[in-house]
Amino acid sequence: MPKLTINGVELEVAGGTSVLQACEQIGVEVPRFCYHDRLSVPANCRMCLVEIEKTPKPVASCAMPCSDGMVVHTDSEMVHKARKSVMEMLLINHPLDCPICDQGGECDLQDQAMAYGFDRSRYAEMKRAVTDKELGPLVKTVMTRCIHCTRCVRFVDEIAGTPELGGLNRNEHMEIGTYVTQPLTSELSGNIIDICPVGALTNKPYAFEARPWELQKTETIDVMDAIGGNIRVDARGNEVMRVLPRLNEEINEEWINDKTRFACDGLKRQRLDQPYVRKGGKLQPASWSEAFSLIADKLRDIAPGRFAAIAGDLADCESMFALKSLLKLFGSSNIDCRQDGADYDISVRAGYIMNSSIAGIDQADAVLLIGTNPRHEGTSVNARIRKRWLRGGMRVGLIGAAVDLGYPHRYLGATPQTIQDLIDGKGEFAKILQNAKKPMVILGAGALARPDGAALQTSVCALAEKYNMIRDDWNGFNVLQRAASSVGGIDIGFVPQSNGLSTKGILQAAETGKLDVVYLLGADEIDMRQLGNAFVIYQGHHGDKGAHRADVILPGAAYTEKNAIYINTEGRPQMALQAVFPPGEAREDWKIIRALSAVVNKPLAFDTLMQLRALMVEAAPVLANMGHFVKADWKSFGKPGSLTTKPFHNVIANFYMTDPISRASPTMAKCVAEIVPLTMPEAAE
Repeated sequence: MPKLTINGVELEVAGGTSVLQACEQIGVEVPRFCYHDRLSVPANCRMCLVEIEKTPKPVASCAMPCSDGMVVHTDSEMVHKARKSVMEMLLINHPLDCPICDQGGECDLQDQAMAYGFDRSRYAEMKRAVTDKELGPLVKTVMTRCIHCTRCVRFVDEIAGTPELGGLNRNEHMEIGTYVTQPLTSELSGNIIDICPVGALTNKPYAFEARPWELQKTETIDVMDAIGGNIRVDARGNEVMRVLPRLNEEINEEWINDKTRFACDGLKRQRLDQPYVRKGGKLQPASWSEAFSLIADKLRDIAPGRFAAIAGDLADCESMFALKSLLKLFGSSNIDCRQDGADYDISVRAGYIMNSSIAGIDQADAVLLIGTNPRHEGTSVNARIRKRWLRGGMRVGLIGAAVDLGYPHRYLGATPQTIQDLIDGKGEFAKILQNAKKPMVILGAGALARPDGAALQTSVCALAEKYNMIRDDWNGFNVLQRAASSVGGIDIGFVPQSNGLSTKGILQAAETGKLDVVYLLGADEIDMRQLGNAFVIYQGHHGDKGAHRADVILPGAAYTEKNAIYINTEGRPQMALQAVFPPGEAREDWKIIRALSAVVNKPLAFDTLMQLRALMVEAAPVLANMGHFVKADWKSFGKPGSLTTKPFHNVIANFYMTDPISRASPTMAKCVAEIVPLTMPEAAE
């Protein structure tokens, strides 16, 4: 391990550490534009120049490895002069756009020009102008501002796996752009806005909308998928202006997908802001008391088995627990949080979560994907797999629909028969799993919704045990859930108990007239035609499919409008915080259910959020470990059954519209029109 001296401070660093990284370890700031912790090192901006004794000129610290006996100065006269010269060169062609630039106020170029730059310009020549590039509906370009740091080029190539950006021409004629004019097709493309150190790449839907100092910033959790990515919601007044990623090394690192980032404009469209009741076949605005009275009349003498509830993909733990408690008072256990109709073994927690954790992918040396497309179902998981593949020494196999994952993989087959072949030791990938030190399997939740889902879960469990994926120091059995509510709903018991009906059973019973009342808690992904003549109560925040079928609508709060708990696909509970208030007469979901319980003369055993959460922790102790990943005890699980020969299919046909919020988003509609035909032609037809 080399020992060196930086500004008179001696330190020892690991081999291969760059001078810039060594400076950061002791808190010495070194400016940079092209260098990024998660990208390769091009050393082309030269802003990180430092003085190293016995070298004739300043050295780019990002690309200089530390060596024994090295003496580094970051605050010498030579360094100051070099930084001013570099900054002067970078600003030769950069326009004076700060007053109208969306990057203003959070721009690296502004900050470093102020801290390290010269106080005047010596150039009188005309500045270079560059034609703006069309990158699609999400990223706005002003390429005259580009300083050729190539962060965006390296991101789409290395992190996203879609090498669609590059440098054209050379010297002062160089331009960053696509080789052919078409939108960026990566689901992570919005992250190039964050890593761009200038205003060359900005948020197109957010353009000219607000300045960063006008916004109220709230750290919360994403619910567009089951990953539970950490995000920051920026709001002005009662309007969500933008969503940005928040650093969490264990979950999403510092990336979020485009749906999470850009679908926020759907939060202010097609909203339910007051109760409605159906009169004469049409939904009419109503008061809360009128809506509650109608529900109370329907529930007054209802038989226990004729009341059911289904929770949607965006439901939080508090509202599901409250609704479960209400139905229990009516003697009904016809409840389910799995809209897709999945009916697999949930008696063992390890059977429905991601046991290795998302960060555990970094340790794996063999990954088998079954019935899932993580690029659409869990973008952060897919980025982790690609990151691990780039390090080398890992093989990826895919059983399911043939898709482009963004990294090389072995396509093993489209049917569950391939799983049995692996259990029997057939095929080359069986040898890869056998020889792997830390193999893992990732089973898609969509595959568990098949008619043979329970048997599939059993077979994958047997596969994991055969190839030594289950050990004291490693658990490679993983289920990649798609809905933010799935794990939380199962953990708190929002699933059929004893003789209760599952989602399929509820829909069949409603269709045949065996149910009188069905309560939809934000459930929009079911076939509404199967609800038959049942009285439908819809509680949600958007006028989506469930609201169109409802007889009574109770306006709830979106995820940015309430304090709520969600449990991600790892089984990690996380807290979402309120960024804005619900619109109009809409209220937080648990409060609506608590108020309704009083009207129907079955008051619930809590009056405050703290009392509700105390009861939840009693029912699901894992909720006491907020923000932490808790290993689940392993026991063999599954239900007997036979696998069918039916091939797997992609459960997400359209990545950009999977929930009521994204379906209401004009930006997502543009993505469907411009990007989907390039990446998912079957969804565009």
